[in-house]
Amino acid sequence: MATRGNSGEMKTRSSVAIFIVAGLCYFFYILGAWQRSGFGKGDKIASAINKQSDCSVLLDLNYETHHGDDVVRVDGSDSTAKEFQPCDDKYVDYTPCQDQMRAMTFPRENMIYRERHCPSEEEKLHCLIPAPKGYATPFPWPKSRDYVPFVNAPYKSLTVEKAVQNWIQYEGNVFRFPGGGTQFPQGADAYINQLASVIPIDNGVVRTALDTGCGVASLGAYLFKKNVITMSFAPRDSHEAQVQFALERGVPAVIGVLGTIKTPFPSRAFDMAHCSRCLIPWGANGGMYMMEVDRVLRPGGYWVLSGPPINWKNNYQAWQRPREELEEEQRKIEEIAKLLCWEKKHEMAEIAVWRKRTNYDLCRHQDAKPTFCESRNPDDVWYKKMEACATPYPETTKPDEVAGGDWKQFPQRLNAAPFRISSGSVPGVSVEAYQEDMRLWEKHVKAYKSIDNIIDSGRYRNIMDMNAGLGSFTAALESPKLWVMNVMPTIAEKDTLGVIYERGLIGIYHDWCEAFSTYPRTYDLIHANSVFSLYKNKCNAEDILLEMDRILRPEGTVIIRDQVDMLIQVKKIVGGMRWNTRMVDHEDGPLVSEKILVAVKKYWVRK
Repeated sequence: MATRGNSGEMKTRSSVAIFIVAGLCYFFYILGAWQRSGFGKGDKIASAINKQSDCSVLLDLNYETHHGDDVVRVDGSDSTAKEFQPCDDKYVDYTPCQDQMRAMTFPRENMIYRERHCPSEEEKLHCLIPAPKGYATPFPWPKSRDYVPFVNAPYKSLTVEKAVQNWIQYEGNVFRFPGGGTQFPQGADAYINQLASVIPIDNGVVRTALDTGCGVASLGAYLFKKNVITMSFAPRDSHEAQVQFALERGVPAVIGVLGTIKTPFPSRAFDMAHCSRCLIPWGANGGMYMMEVDRVLRPGGYWVLSGPPINWKNNYQAWQRPREELEEEQRKIEEIAKLLCWEKKHEMAEIAVWRKRTNYDLCRHQDAKPTFCESRNPDDVWYKKMEACATPYPETTKPDEVAGGDWKQFPQRLNAAPFRISSGSVPGVSVEAYQEDMRLWEKHVKAYKSIDNIIDSGRYRNIMDMNAGLGSFTAALESPKLWVMNVMPTIAEKDTLGVIYERGLIGIYHDWCEAFSTYPRTYDLIHANSVFSLYKNKCNAEDILLEMDRILRPEGTVIIRDQVDMLIQVKKIVGGMRWNTRMVDHEDGPLVSEKILVAVKKYWVRK
């Protein structure tokens, strides 16, 4: 056990502490001046945060935490940080679990090669992914919906391949996105209005949507105008950088595919699912893909299929495909939809809309019934094989009862007690605990805004919550200027991702011992609440921090809330990662062992 010195030593240490504080304040002043100068193409984030720095937060330099017999200082000055070097330039757009070279070693059957295949421990990179030369801060929303700096994703192939369909155009030093798509070359607005004539998109009833095979996510981009938030996904394939473009535009998207593994979403998550010429063989494998859509679709939810084979009789010549092939495709889709007891609501031109029944009582009269899945937990999906079986509806007691609870309109559903909680489906989480969680996170977010007052200014568009809990961090931030990817760690004690979707928010399951399914530099702000405590002894904190660095934009911000002993370790690691950091006391005062580490990633690019 360390021993305390005499009073003379304490005075000396106090003098040294004051000197260190003064030096740090001077450092942040100089850093702020450098940031304001605009040197290196950086914006003013670090300047804004540093300008707010209250030097009193650093006065408690003698705050001690005990690790066995050692006493470690909060400022981490007891040891030198390991310095991480830049990765080779070829890794500028590296996606570890969707690496193209590794993908080609897996079978192409059922898109297995496009699924997640993560590097082994020996293959993992221990370096910093560089930004492309000239990297520019993305435009603020909503301008970012229509324009992306060319240097951020310098890939022109889609401007040629999809020129007629109005996906993307190259104009000078920017890409322009006219809002077109393969199925809506005249623009997403008109297409969405067509859907709104059948689906209640305009009134807040439909809030969460899933877009499979999303392209550059123009549907999701324009659904924001209807206050609908869309989870878009597409594989990393020959259509280079489509998901990267989506995220550069400020639209939620992940790299993903319907293959052999279940999608990383809970059951009964989405109000609407959509496929527009997404090239998914819906009738294949015993209807397995439609059954997966059925799993993630809420009772009463809508499925939209546009493009081949819908209305094949009038379109087979334009599609240059045999009539018999298209007829058989549509026959299989109709057959599986009937088996799942979906009600066909609409078919006109090349658009068909089905609706999932609100409860199973409405399906009991059917002669043909699907095979039901044996798994008792339809949310247990991480690396689980997809099956050709239907997910049972939640039980109901009345003929007109909606399985899984009545639909509430958004934004009312954001703070209303979700059915999963009011029905007792989440062990240990009562309605009272849910309401207390909301109050707690309103308090936490207020504290964050006092540290970084540009959080809700529009500068942070793409935000990630690495350990989302009940989604109350996102609810406290709710604004049309931003969206949050709520991540539910697969090792979390309670799986509450279904609760998050019931609130009208979106999210995904993920294990932070592996890389996230996104491109580098796709998030403006990352929030990590107790992530390092959760993963202690599970995997290396260094790997998690390097992954955070990979997906964070230059001059993006990280807010880490955790126990002080974990933050000391984190601060030591990031000391070699080109991050500027600042430790802040808990909002309830310096005696609380939970602290906040705020970091800003420096602007740097490949040589």
